[in-house]
Amino acid sequence: MLRDQLQIAYFMFGLFFLALSGFIIFAGIMADSAPPSGSYIMVGMTVMCFCLSYLYPQFKQKDERMKLIRQKGMFASFCAMMMYLIAFNIGLQLEFFILTSIEVIHILSTLLICTVFLSFVVYSRIY
Repeated sequence: MLRDQLQIAYFMFGLFFLALSGFIIFAGIMADSAPPSGSYIMVGMTVMCFCLSYLYPQFKQKDERMKLIRQKGMFASFCAMMMYLIAFNIGLQLEFFILTSIEVIHILSTLLICTVFLSFVVYSRIY
């Protein structure tokens, strides 16, 4: 019973963050500007909550399968993060894009959150 309530709570938080990020992005577009960089974190939180809702029944078990999924997911996320950092370094040095430091931090945080939890979902489907 408690498991179902926590899974539903994660799903409800996901819907909340989805609505909140959608509203912020919509307001940014209606103001004829780029969405605020803080909205990217909301998108990451949305992905995290939906992934946790899917993964909660499996993560509750502390077995070897879940340890393997966490280990493989973190390794894949580390490799992806290195690629993100290389891409941002090259892009910023060659001026492919101009971003403030806070925008870079928000984008990297969102990419990291999404990569970690989506890799957990992918590896939970594989194993």
